[in-house]
Amino acid sequence: METKIFNLSQIKEVLKEMDPVRAMEEGFVAYSGGRVVVPPVGELLFDNPPGDAHIKYGYIKGDEYFVIKIASGFYDNRKLGIPPYSGLMLLFKQATGELAGILLDEGHLTNVRTAAAGAVAAKYLAPKTVRRIGVFGTGVQGRMQLQYLEPYVSCRDVMVWGVHEDSCIRYKKDMEAEGFHVRVCLDPGEIAAQCNLIVTATPSREPLLTVDKVKEGTHITAMGSDTAEKIELDPLILKRADIVVGDSLVQCEVRGEIFKALSAGAISKDKPVELGNIIAGKVKGRTSEDQVTVADLTGVAIQDIQVSVAVFNALN
Repeated sequence: METKIFNLSQIKEVLKEMDPVRAMEEGFVAYSGGRVVVPPVGELLFDNPPGDAHIKYGYIKGDEYFVIKIASGFYDNRKLGIPPYSGLMLLFKQATGELAGILLDEGHLTNVRTAAAGAVAAKYLAPKTVRRIGVFGTGVQGRMQLQYLEPYVSCRDVMVWGVHEDSCIRYKKDMEAEGFHVRVCLDPGEIAAQCNLIVTATPSREPLLTVDKVKEGTHITAMGSDTAEKIELDPLILKRADIVVGDSLVQCEVRGEIFKALSAGAISKDKPVELGNIIAGKVKGRTSEDQVTVADLTGVAIQDIQVSVAVFNALN
């Protein structure tokens, strides 16, 4: 069979007519329902320059394809004037093992499915009335998380924190052009004081938020900590939280905020619940406006499967 190859511009064009959020919901439900085969993540970590490359792969039982995704993040690339992300998706026929398609997405689909997962988490866990959205990180995810939240959260008031003030100013200009009102904030505690929906989207290796700053009724989606070394939240935040949610409990036990909280003895293994079970109604999500909720999104192969198969089918 002929292997079909599609480039980034073709992928972006077809995404305009798609709903990745719905695909993520269905994928998480299938995953938590035991219908997905996802081996442990393969990864390469680099110190000089700092970066990482992830290999995620798997399949839905009985589906047409299995998928292998390779994605990298090299954060100093911005200094070189090149994107910090790259990658591709490979789709193989489950029935024969033949390579059916290559999506040369340059890491874009990883960003899409990550932002879509953030929207899913907010849909089921954010308070009904969001006063202000706090964003940690001024990069691709810091922007896309807001864009994908838009259909589910009416609030347009945003506070943003970043390592460099100039990047925050660029973020403010760009996102205000999209209809958001953005205030730059250099104090993480101030974001916690004024925002009841917070998204952390950084490669930080030190906690950005401490438990004493988090107010009642806050939801936090933490998606930057996708390796065992990264951390964005004080583990005591997860101890305090009424609900702690992971995209994959097995994976969250070895990476991300849940892993850090378990390692610190702040929580036990029986506290976190899986996102797919909340979507399916098997476990309750937020039931009160006063609850503190945390979603730890480490990135699961089912997300890559869902977005790549949907895009591939739409392109054919």
